[in-house]
Amino acid sequence: MHTTRYIFVTGGVTSSLGKGIVSASLAKLLQARGFKVTIQKLDPYINVDPGTLNPYEHGECYVTEDGAETDLDLGHYERFSNEHTSQANNVTTGRIYQSVIEKERRGDYLGSTVQVIPHITDEIKYRIKLLSKYKDYDFIITEIGGTVGDIESLPYIETVRQMRWEMGNLCVVIHLTLVPYLAAAGELKTKPTQHSVKILQEQGVQPDIIVCRTEKPLNDNLRNKIALFCNVSPTAVIESIDMDSIYEVPLKLRDEGLDREVLKKCGLTYEGRPDLSSWEEFLYKMKNPRYTVEIGLVGKYVELKDSYKSIMESFVHAGTVHQVKVKLRMVHSEMLNDENAPELLKDLHGILVAPGFGSRGIEGKIAAIKYARMQGIPFLGICLGMQCAVIEFARNVLGMRNANSTEFDPRTPHPVIDIMEQQKKISGMGGTMRLGAYPCQLSDNSIARSIYQAPVILERHRHRYEFNNKYLDDFQEAGMIATGINPKENLVEIMEIPSHPWFVGVQFHPEYKSTVANPHPLFIGFVEAACQHMNG
Repeated sequence: MHTTRYIFVTGGVTSSLGKGIVSASLAKLLQARGFKVTIQKLDPYINVDPGTLNPYEHGECYVTEDGAETDLDLGHYERFSNEHTSQANNVTTGRIYQSVIEKERRGDYLGSTVQVIPHITDEIKYRIKLLSKYKDYDFIITEIGGTVGDIESLPYIETVRQMRWEMGNLCVVIHLTLVPYLAAAGELKTKPTQHSVKILQEQGVQPDIIVCRTEKPLNDNLRNKIALFCNVSPTAVIESIDMDSIYEVPLKLRDEGLDREVLKKCGLTYEGRPDLSSWEEFLYKMKNPRYTVEIGLVGKYVELKDSYKSIMESFVHAGTVHQVKVKLRMVHSEMLNDENAPELLKDLHGILVAPGFGSRGIEGKIAAIKYARMQGIPFLGICLGMQCAVIEFARNVLGMRNANSTEFDPRTPHPVIDIMEQQKKISGMGGTMRLGAYPCQLSDNSIARSIYQAPVILERHRHRYEFNNKYLDDFQEAGMIATGINPKENLVEIMEIPSHPWFVGVQFHPEYKSTVANPHPLFIGFVEAACQHMNG
């Protein structure tokens, strides 16, 4: 029987220290040694999934191949590991309690009093181990959201305690903590780390490895001090100093020996260093661009960069293919209109109109698309961005003055974007959209076909509204062509304007599938078009 080992990554002192990046980096290091690895995120909030969370609070909602609406950290997992995640890779407290309550209602507990221990912790353990039933993983890395000491995290920490007691050295606990630099004292302070570990120990868990997030290098005295007071070996105190790019973190943690320390704690032998030559080549291209192209990202959440995290990282990946730096100009769609578009969008080499929901900022997105279409600037519209391109074309080319989506104007005389038929009877929110990967048939002699180099593609979706096929002939006669169609339901997936230098709108989300190892072809093509536009 295959043996799976479990690595838990907890956080202390403060949130947003980068548990997701450390987890993803460790997965990359273990993969480079030939191990099969996956990562999951346990989130302590009571929402069933991130699908209904406001991007201002939680950043983007990441969608997996199987249609799970998940935490944005799963995007990091996939971008680093180049492995698909699934519904089982993101579990929330809401989902845990929902499952336990459903079992209680069915009578599964035979009348027992349902309690946090053992029922909630047993459900958490089941979810942690579930991934090993799908594939023979050597390691399952589990990132526990929140900060040690939070009330919400207690059941998860208790679960870690139980699993360590049950499984011994098949479990490793990594604690990510902050070692702050006090400028007034001119020194790094270890006391927050000591207190954070103490809280973890009070809950019955002794960390095996301590990863120290810091802005200044740790000296041997500090490492020994942390080791002494936190009850770990000095080699298990790992420095994670601030880096210019998240993609440098795997190399830094390799140099610190994080993977070796994990293997040692698991009783496994190791030789040499993991081979990250292809990763190093990616970093070299990223750090040594030949020139810079500037692309406008038009959206209504531009002040919060995590809202478009996958799009931004996709540009990093695509830029390295051409060895160029993609500089993003964040343009707030609420501030944009036909009058100021020439000023706010001037000198851009490409324009991307971002996905989203709701009517706020829609007219600004339409203004940006009109400017890109009329000025011959390469354009990429994603999901709502594609829908706005359809609305703009209907209004300004087809003469349908009040054309709109029924999402924004239910009484529009020209509903060129309408709600999907199967969505009309759904009133609730959360998991009710068209979610996950669907096939798309590409037309010959289209930009999409030349980019993908394949007749059929599989891309991920997250939306309720679609192009209204009643207007398809009108659009195609006027020069906006449907070049991608869902073969099963005859839904329009891609719209292009062949007379434009590069104008593509897609109903799906290509940014969800771009990784370091496999940059997304659509972003590669868009960046190439932007380079050509810049070079005249």
